[in-house]
Amino acid sequence: MTLFISILAMVILSIAFGALLGFAAIRFKPDGDPIIDEIDNILPQTQCGQCGYPGCKPYAKAIAEGDDINKCPPGGQATIDQLAVLLDVEPMTLDQEHGEEKGKMVAIIREDECIGCTKCIQACPVDAILGAAKQMHTVIESECTGCDLCVDICPPLCIDMVPVGVTMQSWHWDKPHSGIDIIQSKQVETP
Repeated sequence: MTLFISILAMVILSIAFGALLGFAAIRFKPDGDPIIDEIDNILPQTQCGQCGYPGCKPYAKAIAEGDDINKCPPGGQATIDQLAVLLDVEPMTLDQEHGEEKGKMVAIIREDECIGCTKCIQACPVDAILGAAKQMHTVIESECTGCDLCVDICPPLCIDMVPVGVTMQSWHWDKPHSGIDIIQSKQVETP
């Protein structure tokens, strides 16, 4: 009888813990693919579309599905190297078909030439342009990602892309070299 009670208790506990684990697996399931989120965190978040995708998240999804990691001019070689380390693939050089690597840029509207057409507001993927119809527009520089999408769409061509100057607020330490840079430099030094 004691053996039967012990087996019955084990069966009941197994069912209870199985149900609890099943509930936890459904309730606490991650919303997205963690590798896509990691790739997206490495990308520069300019949402410029130069890679051929409508933004950084769709490009991250494409990379996770096997697309090339070298299509992001705003991120440049540093981003490509970080993606190569994350995905454990061979680093590539930037695909020049998608553009060339430039430093951080910001849009500036020559306000006296602005006609207030709102086309730049509609083109901005991060809502960094402020203005209203038939009123002067301006760029919120701290929000501008430098995607360049507003420049060509402007009828009076009054938007310029200028390099972001280094100030006390924007200065930072350079990113550390990736493991690939260190390995390559040691291979070059080795006779």
